[in-house]
Amino acid sequence: MQIRAGFDAKDQRRAAELYWDAFGGKLGRVLGPRTKALAFFERVIRADHAISAYTEDGTLLGIAGFKTPKGALADGSFRDMRAVYGLLGASWRVGLIALLERDVENKSFLMDGIFVSDESRGQGVGTQLLDAVRREAERRGYRSVRLDVIDTNPRAKALYLRNGFVEKGTQELGPLRHIFGFKSAARMVAPVKPEANLAKSEPSGLE
Repeated sequence: MQIRAGFDAKDQRRAAELYWDAFGGKLGRVLGPRTKALAFFERVIRADHAISAYTEDGTLLGIAGFKTPKGALADGSFRDMRAVYGLLGASWRVGLIALLERDVENKSFLMDGIFVSDESRGQGVGTQLLDAVRREAERRGYRSVRLDVIDTNPRAKALYLRNGFVEKGTQELGPLRHIFGFKSAARMVAPVKPEANLAKSEPSGLE
């Protein structure tokens, strides 16, 4: 397995497909149907905010995304959404998606999703991507990594817990749960270096 920054241009479509397979459950009512969602994500998914896992023969296995003040892994504009969904379709969709946005704060390196192909699950791909995210965070001068995981994804939460992440609070979705299909998202934080004292590097609670 190879871990590398970004992903190959030829894999733009596959990256969009893997993204949708992972997150379509919560985004389906807003960005579906699948054909339009794939057209949108193929247009907006950014290699410069991704760390990828490849096989030795060049097959994309998975991606960990991150968010910075300069953008995010899936970072489309209203113009991008209008190009796929039309003016009316983009107008209401962009407002709903904005409600899920997380601000970038200076204390932690913010992950923006992690996903692997179905056929590569259970092979340690997610763990290696998380390790790579930690290294990237350290390279950028951060002491901790932060992510959010929804309550309907216990498998992902178990992966994070195994890799040193600690739950630091929960954000309830309220009435929007009927649209996005989940009730809450747990904020999880891990030190860049496993031996670091997380309590000193990251305050508890939601900000």
